[in-house]
Amino acid sequence: MSLKKPTFVDVVLDELYNFAAKLPRPFEAPYQHSKRLRGFDPGKYRRTVRDLHKRGLVEILTKHDEKFIELTSRGVLEALLKKAKIKITEKWDGKWRLVMFDIPESSKPKRRLFRVLLLQNGFKKLQASVYISPYPLNRSALDYLRQTGLIGYVRIMRVDDLDDDTDIKKKFNLNK
Repeated sequence: MSLKKPTFVDVVLDELYNFAAKLPRPFEAPYQHSKRLRGFDPGKYRRTVRDLHKRGLVEILTKHDEKFIELTSRGVLEALLKKAKIKITEKWDGKWRLVMFDIPESSKPKRRLFRVLLLQNGFKKLQASVYISPYPLNRSALDYLRQTGLIGYVRIMRVDDLDDDTDIKKKFNLNK
């Protein structure tokens, strides 16, 4: 499974998320941030921040006559969702990962995004709210579940033995 190269927006969101997680103050002057992102055009950076602001993913704050960027809660979730994409580099360990969920109708948008997260991570739909993969969800996906409050509606299992998984192995191109 190959993943698409991250876009500039992905890189900026990821940098803002990582920066906010590392420091006690979750904002940074736009010029300083673009300076840290060596090799990126400052104009492109400003346009990207403006676009992220229009999409509601960042806020531009003024403090002591200086402008700062801060991820909104929606921006944090978007950054986590993007970080939650796994890179499959290891050999299959012979165990299946099953994800079952019963997310309430009141959380329908979050449920839809969770399904997208599962599909992006190579999970296949087994039944209505049951997905399967030979590879685990990564930590960022679990952080996304915690941040959205969905963790209480989701069960993740590692299954050593499945009755007849020949058809499922074919879906994942596994030869064992």
